[in-house]
Amino acid sequence: MRIGVIGAGAIGGAIAALLDRAGHEVEVTARGATLAAIDSAGLRLDGKWGEHTARVTAAGALTRTPELAFLATKAQDAASALELNRDRLAGVPLVVVQNGLEGLETVRRVSPRSPAFGALALYAAQNVEPGRVTITATGTTVVDRSREAAALLASVMPAQVTDNFRGAQWTKLVINMVNGTPAATGLPVQQTVADARLRPIVTGLIREASRVGLAHGVRFDAMQGLSHAGVRFAATAPLWAGQLLPRLMARRMGAVPNLGSTLQSIRRGQRTEIDYLNGAVVAQAEQVGLRAPVNQTVTAAVHAVEDSGRFFSPDELAELVRAASASSSQS
Repeated sequence: MRIGVIGAGAIGGAIAALLDRAGHEVEVTARGATLAAIDSAGLRLDGKWGEHTARVTAAGALTRTPELAFLATKAQDAASALELNRDRLAGVPLVVVQNGLEGLETVRRVSPRSPAFGALALYAAQNVEPGRVTITATGTTVVDRSREAAALLASVMPAQVTDNFRGAQWTKLVINMVNGTPAATGLPVQQTVADARLRPIVTGLIREASRVGLAHGVRFDAMQGLSHAGVRFAATAPLWAGQLLPRLMARRMGAVPNLGSTLQSIRRGQRTEIDYLNGAVVAQAEQVGLRAPVNQTVTAAVHAVEDSGRFFSPDELAELVRAASASSSQS
């Protein structure tokens, strides 16, 4: 099958390499150092799903029309990538594998001739070195409605269809709340959760996202051990009890340090998708008359790291969050 993968980072690179290993005809789009690395040495996969070097066709944009395509760029790059590939994607089923809540809406706005389906990657993949993807923890890919795409993915990795994709997106957003603190401090997810100064911040991020989703009437889809009941617990439990949830999430990641996708972007010198994760919680909170001071503070902190290149110490970040939370409770 002819497959196009737009974006050869951690998730797109994993999908492309696994489909190439299965014998499909795969073309990827990439830029800069990643494109040069794939051209010279192939797209390298290692870690939990084995080793493979995929000698895929790579270019800045698709050079042929695929039978099925995956959009796996960062959320902030989706619109420009779609514009660049719009003609090749016309009429082609497009699986949007992205964090955040806006991926499908972006496709409908920018590339309306592409029948789009959402998907969520629940495995941990790292792409710090150009052209190399390491799977640090296995997991399922959840696909909205497209049984063809789910069957294709299921031939190379765990995959399943959901009929509650909105709920799945919100559950994944809650799970992604572990990404912001590593991006602000430069520390892996497991280390931020283990730190007594940072764990309350991670818990606060999860609690705010849970409360906002519930206020929007979301029925959270069950994934990675997190159910609707678990989200309700995160939203209502005292802070000391709520810290159990990030501990469990970190434990599921295993022993290999997990940087999270946001810190990976910073390590590569790129802008992050923080506005589509923690920033999305802030925006969604405003729509229902709530506040999300922890998410607002962490979003600002990550932007400061992007601009300055200097990470916050755990004490510095904890003090920023404490001050923001106190100000919010008084106003």
